[in-house]
Amino acid sequence: MAPFQGTLCAVEDMLRELSRVALVDRTLTDVLTDITRIAARGIPGAEATSITLLREDRAFTAAHHGEMALAADELQYEHGYGPCMDAGRAGVLLRVDDMRTETRWPDYVKHAHEEAGVLSSLSVPLPYQGSSIGALNNYSTKPAAFASPESLQAGLEVAEVIAVAVANAESHWQLGEQARNMRLAMESRSVIEQAKGVLMAQRHVTAEQAFEILREASQRYNRKLREIALGIVESTQERPR
Repeated sequence: MAPFQGTLCAVEDMLRELSRVALVDRTLTDVLTDITRIAARGIPGAEATSITLLREDRAFTAAHHGEMALAADELQYEHGYGPCMDAGRAGVLLRVDDMRTETRWPDYVKHAHEEAGVLSSLSVPLPYQGSSIGALNNYSTKPAAFASPESLQAGLEVAEVIAVAVANAESHWQLGEQARNMRLAMESRSVIEQAKGVLMAQRHVTAEQAFEILREASQRYNRKLREIALGIVESTQERPR
């Protein structure tokens, strides 16, 4: 098999593996950690990989595989610029073939080489709905590690998968949070209704008056209404002898 065909097969295998990453009942960090691990193995030249996400003006590493990637990312955040940040903000692919001769981002490339051991990098924007939500960052201790067309193709294809995975993972997480919040709200309502029933029976008041008693106690003791209600309900339970 020709080298190019072999690389294409490897990329296809990687994309299939990425498509099988589970999203349900997992945190976004767990999902992205799996994705970066798979990408680091499948992108030619990559020794370490990370995912930078952008939230308004803030950039942060959502997941990484290899400490070199995290160190290089942090240097860029510290300086306020660099290929991963610019790729994410501008939506453009940025490749550095040799940190020792690179003239863009002079402070960053000097520290990336001397402190993190990085000689070359490939930062690919994560496209989503016409904009960029961050960047896929790949690092190597060798110069021109990402100069081949195979590296660029693999990086672009993986970035598209990651962008969709990020959006899907966040959607799953938000749905999970909504479900948890709804469950907590239902539990709170249930215990409040129980507490109202206790007060109505003990003090011979109406439901409205019982709720007012709970509300006043919540304000007086600066505690949540649910906590006050739970204390009342628990006080009626039979204590062990």
